[in-house]
Amino acid sequence: MKYLRLLLILSTAIVVQACGGGNQSPASSDTASAPQQTYNWKLVTSWPKNFPGLGKGPETFATYVNEMSGGRLTVTVYGAGELVPGFEVFNSVANGSAEMGHAGAYYWKGSIPAAPIFSAIPFGMNATEMNAWLHYGEGMDLWRELYAPFGVIPFAGGSSGVQMAGWFKKEINSLEDLQGLKMRIPGLGGEVFKRVGGLPITLTGGELFTSLQSGAIDATEWVGPYNDLAFGLHKAANYYYHSGWHEPGTTLEFIVNEEAYASLPPDLQKIIEVATRAVNQDMLDEYTARNHSALQQLINEHGIDVRPLPDDVMQALKQATAEVIAQERADDPMFDKIYASYDAFYQNVKQYHKLSEQAYYNNR
Repeated sequence: MKYLRLLLILSTAIVVQACGGGNQSPASSDTASAPQQTYNWKLVTSWPKNFPGLGKGPETFATYVNEMSGGRLTVTVYGAGELVPGFEVFNSVANGSAEMGHAGAYYWKGSIPAAPIFSAIPFGMNATEMNAWLHYGEGMDLWRELYAPFGVIPFAGGSSGVQMAGWFKKEINSLEDLQGLKMRIPGLGGEVFKRVGGLPITLTGGELFTSLQSGAIDATEWVGPYNDLAFGLHKAANYYYHSGWHEPGTTLEFIVNEEAYASLPPDLQKIIEVATRAVNQDMLDEYTARNHSALQQLINEHGIDVRPLPDDVMQALKQATAEVIAQERADDPMFDKIYASYDAFYQNVKQYHKLSEQAYYNNR
């Protein structure tokens, strides 16, 4: 009997297999083994290749994307000037010659007046507050609305934290010392500096040292000790001033060509979203970790004189900021719309931080 039973079982198995009743059909097997489409993207930046902090962020992003996608999406990063100049990143992504870019939104002020709001507002929100507005307020929706006519999708791409006020070749003892001073300072900070009598100049990072050393400019802001030491700015100017009134937590941006993004399957789109969010936090962590040791090196090894800006200078800059923002709101309806959201969020979070963060800093 047991032999008959075994023969019956074998016969049944053969019939089921012949009728396609197995666990995997030939069609599904072909689908599983079919090669998946791969994508190779170019990412252009406004920074020197592999520059600490700013340049590391895009490289980290590319690594994350390659690993999470299993190689289905590879991203090649190009430093400023390798494919396009640093100030041409936005146009390159908009016209599709590069699928992605990494830069600062305030560089596009000439063609998009409201763009600097998404980078830094003088005396405005710090990095923590900006991230909250972008991801849990109206910020990201408004940012994407602003860039939509250009076929570009923005993502937050890191922050430097509160910056330094900059490097000066002469002492700043009063507001009078800023009159006619040629300083590299972009965005709304540059407009404010102009209003108090300075001459703002826009330069990419790679041009700063030679311009300062040659006397083409009298002063420059860049980021903070970590990046300023890497550029050797201490070799071209002796006076290092704080605090960074103009950039209290500069948000950087990843920008993606809309058509290129739409061509990706949903899982790769999600990988881009998650990777940008990770880099956004990682960059702030890196600056927080590195700035103090770099500052001590500037002071102890290079004898740099670190000073606060005089009170009258800071008050004049603050007053000029209010005037510049009022003018920008009057001149551009989109600036007015976005700043209304920014300011409403800022006033609320500022009140809370007086009781929490600021009170803690005062007490510790």
